Amino acid sequence: MLVKDVMTRNPVTVPVNTSVPEVTEIMNKQNVSKLPVLGKNGSLAGIVTKADLIKSTPSSATTLDMFELSYLLSKLTVEKVMVRKVRTATENETVEEAARLMADYGISCLPIMRDDLLVGIITEGDLFRAFIDMFGTRYAGVRATFSVPDQPGALSALSKQIADLNGNIVSFVTADSKDSSRRGITLRVTGLSLSQVQSIIENCSGTLEDIRNV
Repeated sequence: MLVKDVMTRNPVTVPVNTSVPEVTEIMNKQNVSKLPVLGKNGSLAGIVTKADLIKSTPSSATTLDMFELSYLLSKLTVEKVMVRKVRTATENETVEEAARLMADYGISCLPIMRDDLLVGIITEGDLFRAFIDMFGTRYAGVRATFSVPDQPGALSALSKQIADLNGNIVSFVTADSKDSSRRGITLRVTGLSLSQVQSIIENCSGTLEDIRNV
């Protein structure tokens, strides 16, 4: 799955000279919490989040009255509060690499670029939806978490036994295991009973961690 398959295309943007109150109004109206900021030439200049806007608002301890506060905020542009050094990705990047970048750099979104053109944005919400699809969460069946020997043919033998019983694999995700000699697997299967799936795992030298009907 690639970024272009899950990103939000043609995201709402604001120019650098937009006032903070205007940005707040746009976010509320569009029901978004992050906005790419474009420079005068249309290139990506930064990104602003609701958290950035909150930090730019004077604290409750200020001695300014409401008129003075409103006036100051009307003069404060998004250029002054946005994040300038923005991590980006391309539309042909993999979803897992986008997730890694967001996790490693502690960010909640990535503007998606095609050369110098902003074509989309991917957020944590987009990744959650991709995660749901990748794990086949909306399919009823049997879900099992287990490990098998990390050796050639182990996964092939498992999938063959499932196919021989007319089972259908709707999700098959592998991961590192605490035991470096084994491979962790999260499997979702339709068309088989829980006992059938458990028996297949045992036949393939699997160590079962969890199995349930979902």
